[in-house]
Amino acid sequence: MKIQRENIKPDEESSFKILLTPNLNELFYWHFHAEYEIVYVEGPGGIRHIGDHISKYEGSDLAFIGPNIPHLNFDYGVKTRVEIVVVQMKEHFLGQAFFALPEIAAINDLFERSKYGLAFYGDTKMKAGEKLKQLSSLSHFDQLISLLQIFEILAKTDEAVNLKSRPLANASVLKEQQRLHKIYHFIEMHYHEEINVHDVAALSHLTTAAFCRYFKKSTHLTFTDFVNQYRINQAKKLLLHDKNVTEACYSCGFENLSYFNKTFKKLTGENPSTFKKKHILS
Repeated sequence: MKIQRENIKPDEESSFKILLTPNLNELFYWHFHAEYEIVYVEGPGGIRHIGDHISKYEGSDLAFIGPNIPHLNFDYGVKTRVEIVVVQMKEHFLGQAFFALPEIAAINDLFERSKYGLAFYGDTKMKAGEKLKQLSSLSHFDQLISLLQIFEILAKTDEAVNLKSRPLANASVLKEQQRLHKIYHFIEMHYHEEINVHDVAALSHLTTAAFCRYFKKSTHLTFTDFVNQYRINQAKKLLLHDKNVTEACYSCGFENLSYFNKTFKKLTGENPSTFKKKHILS
């Protein structure tokens, strides 16, 4: 998939940014940014896709992602409500002198390890997750103090997994990552054309039935739903760039305008004409 660079500004009167439940579950947002990012999510489960690492999480997840590591939004494809807290900060966001203090050595090491992507589990995930959920209700000063406490929890724990340098003794993990990347790339290259599930199954060296089971298990979506979501996201971009509804429909691989309108409304809650008018005028 094409990777989008995200530009991030700190919150007003703060040295970092807090996002609460961005509601991107219908958007395949494969992106990167120069900032460090802590993500905590509570929900039924979903896909953790950070760099070359792809795995599932159940119930909740806590990750610390270093700068410029491409990653997918954690709620992508999740149909039920999830609670997400995202904290984003620049390198040395409190100043280089602060990070040079000997008391901050363990946190410095945490930031360095985050450049490989880190996931946390057990009591660490629970303790840090609770503090992250409370951040937005605090004053800016108390937010900073609490964030430093969260860093300390993460820096001192053994309950962490390095995502990018996970041992590949389990060759099936690497094979699954490569297979999904190949499928994503195929959709990116051909979403504007007719996509035959039999061809994608053959590309994955699976029977069609096995491929459909594998894809649903890996992404929590049927292959058709995944392709439709990708196409609708592309259609949104076209509608916001002076394309009319008919042009957006056929440019994104839909062969029927009625089906396009129906799918668009199902995934976004509004028809494409309403979407275009609302966002062009806003």
